[in-house]
Amino acid sequence: MKVAVVGVTGLVGTVMCRVLEERNLPIDTFIPVASARSVGKPVKFRGEQYAVVSMEDAIAARPDIAIFSAGGSTSLEYAPKFAEAGTTVIDNSSAWRMDPGKKLVVPEINAHELAETDKIIANPNCSTIQLVMALAPLHQAYGLKRVVISTYQSFTGTGMKAVKQYQLEKKGYEPDQAEMAYNYPIFENCLPHCDIFLENDYTKEEMKLVNETRKILGDQAIGLTATAVRVPVHGGHSESVNVEFHTAYDIGEVRRLLAETPGVEIVDNLANNQYPMPLFAKDKDSVFVGRIRRDESTENGLNLWVVADNLRKGAATNAVQIAEYLLQHRLVGKAQATS
Repeated sequence: MKVAVVGVTGLVGTVMCRVLEERNLPIDTFIPVASARSVGKPVKFRGEQYAVVSMEDAIAARPDIAIFSAGGSTSLEYAPKFAEAGTTVIDNSSAWRMDPGKKLVVPEINAHELAETDKIIANPNCSTIQLVMALAPLHQAYGLKRVVISTYQSFTGTGMKAVKQYQLEKKGYEPDQAEMAYNYPIFENCLPHCDIFLENDYTKEEMKLVNETRKILGDQAIGLTATAVRVPVHGGHSESVNVEFHTAYDIGEVRRLLAETPGVEIVDNLANNQYPMPLFAKDKDSVFVGRIRRDESTENGLNLWVVADNLRKGAATNAVQIAEYLLQHRLVGKAQATS
């Protein structure tokens, strides 16, 4: 089994390698891939040192699986070339998520839709993954009518440049404009500006939550609206989620459904001040749900607080879980060039 990690030197790529090691995928040949300027650089995987290779060399090696975390433009250019060589691509960028011909997959929810013919598979946005993990069992039981999401997203989701900006600011330095990932300081600040602003005055990140949630849950009728905020936090994204269902619900049943959902952990013991926080979600793969309570202002309303490590379940772990599913169900094998 040949597995390539494309964007291996990046923040998410580094975590992907760690998750691959931890989950012990049956990898015979590991192929680290990055941009031309990184070719030849050493990376470690399972205690061995490898040299980063170019895109062209990686395609020529015909890996069985290529996990991409190298940005949308790179994926648009190279993912089809890998697929043409018979490789199954799992892409972490936004390039293919809303393509009607590509599956957008959270394994616990819709991996059963995958087929051997799916050569490019989209990994959802980090904030979407944790949201739908909590919403999917509730939608199945009660039907989602409307969802209002406010996010508190770690700066790590922006990448290495944002991490460096935060570190400089924390040390008391004022980065110059070229060193800044954001228009304003992130240290001791909150920025209601995740990704670019669109024509409807929402950000791209906010609309990802809307559009990707509908696609994963298979229901375009769900009303969703979001405000995404970048916060100076390591360890994960938090979301305040207000839900209105089509039908009445029992709060005990809600707790039971969430507790029985694979990958979801309830942390909601108010008597002991226990609730989900990014401080405790860091480096974990679960989605943590707490502050579960009835919205008393509207019929069939519910409030949730949802937290997950955005680099783990929100990116790397979800991608690796997709790879695991493909292997377990024999949907990938030795890469063969397609006709």
